[in-house]
Amino acid sequence: MLFENIKGYRIILASKSPRRKSLLKELGLKFEVRILDTDESYPDSLPVDEIPAYLAEIKAKPFENEIDENTIIITADTIVYINGEVLGKPQNYDDAYQMLQKLSGGWHQVATGVCLFSKEKKKTFTSATKVLFKSLTHDEIDFYITHFKPFDKAGAYGIQEWIGLVAAEKIDGCYFNVMGLPVQQLYKELCKF
Repeated sequence: MLFENIKGYRIILASKSPRRKSLLKELGLKFEVRILDTDESYPDSLPVDEIPAYLAEIKAKPFENEIDENTIIITADTIVYINGEVLGKPQNYDDAYQMLQKLSGGWHQVATGVCLFSKEKKKTFTSATKVLFKSLTHDEIDFYITHFKPFDKAGAYGIQEWIGLVAAEKIDGCYFNVMGLPVQQLYKELCKF
């Protein structure tokens, strides 16, 4: 039986992301969604590869005092970065356009930090994936932003959407990580939790 080790636990996904919710459902995990607002800022001195785990742990903190022995919280945060520059969620069309222009014609990294924790245990890990985008035309970038409005997505894109179909030439690492949750690694960690 899958997840025999956590049978009887209440699983809470602390994320607004519809993609994370969908991926956890496909994994066969029974869970509920609960969100507590957190400050998602991080110190400027933090190395880029440590940001996702830091943010995943920040998202877990508000739950520390209110969970019981039979609860496991799952939090996650995904960042997109290129040449050491983190591309967050775009504020508007122009912001999204600039981000996609930066990603056009080269490799970038997508990293997701995941924090699993209960009263007794905490496990935090990060998964990184490299993505190569073809050179995008003005019309392609405009079409994507206008039709898909990627303002809730780090780096201004969702790999599972139109832009992923036409722009992602190569992926080195976990595809689902680019969607926002490294499902295979999460599965392994839950089986050991």
